[in-house]
Amino acid sequence: MEIEFTLDGQTVRCPQGFTVTGALFHLGHRSVRVTARTAAPRSLFCGIGVCCDCLMQIDGRESVRACTTLVQPGMRVVSGQGAAAVVANQA
Repeated sequence: MEIEFTLDGQTVRCPQGFTVTGALFHLGHRSVRVTARTAAPRSLFCGIGVCCDCLMQIDGRESVRACTTLVQPGMRVVSGQGAAAVVANQA
């Protein structure tokens, strides 16, 4: 079964059970955010929620770890731009 969600304003689909970063890689996207100073692309690094390289805006919440967040139908995902604050104890 596939799930439909929004990525940077465009409707996309991925298999059910994928994390956000898994869905991005499935769709051919390797960058989840860009750095503040040089706008260098950042991608998945640890994949287990320890580092902060995959922080994205998800459903209006800033700095969500995309590697540990499962895609939900209708989810709104926005690529990160610049420095992001790390939010502790994400649900």
